[in-house]
Amino acid sequence: MTATLIDSFVIFGVVIDPIGTAVIFATLTHDWSRREQRDAALRGVSVATALFLVFAFAGAPLLQALGISLAAFHIAGGILLFLLAIDMAFARPSGIHAPTPPEREEARRRDDVAVFPLAFPLLAGPGALTSTVLLVGRAGTPAMVAAVIAALVVVLALTLVALLSAARLSHLLGITGANVISRVLGLILAALAAQFVLDGLASSGLHL
Repeated sequence: MTATLIDSFVIFGVVIDPIGTAVIFATLTHDWSRREQRDAALRGVSVATALFLVFAFAGAPLLQALGISLAAFHIAGGILLFLLAIDMAFARPSGIHAPTPPEREEARRRDDVAVFPLAFPLLAGPGALTSTVLLVGRAGTPAMVAAVIAALVVVLALTLVALLSAARLSHLLGITGANVISRVLGLILAALAAQFVLDGLASSGLHL
């Protein structure tokens, strides 16, 4: 259970990327008051939490209804996370985690960025939601599922703290500092993504 908690914490910490998300959030809300930023951060994390819980408890039944095995989802999810890891390692934002340029421009014109793009795709993006389904599906007991959810809640709480301190973090780290952290996390995520693919191959009955 402890191993599951640690693994889940690392994976969620990497794919949600609280610091990188806070830097983007600071850019999108640079002309907002502190109260407006705080309200947007709270709403964004709340909506993202709801999305995560839906995927955590309804993801596996949905896959079963579609006739998709968990092994196949492990492999597909591992590949998706590996693509995200490449983008992070090269500090190259893509639609897997960050908003695309048209989405970012639309966000600038909106009065509220809490749901889009903060909750989705910055926090609960495809990579993070895929990780949720994979980790819950891999958990063998209710206690291990609880460990996965606990790790997710801790990471989201840390993300909220980072968002509430977004302006200071952005000023302290700058673009270069945020990119350095992103590259290191990308390397870790690449290894985790490869492990997901290996687990999926093993679960499917294919042996290397």
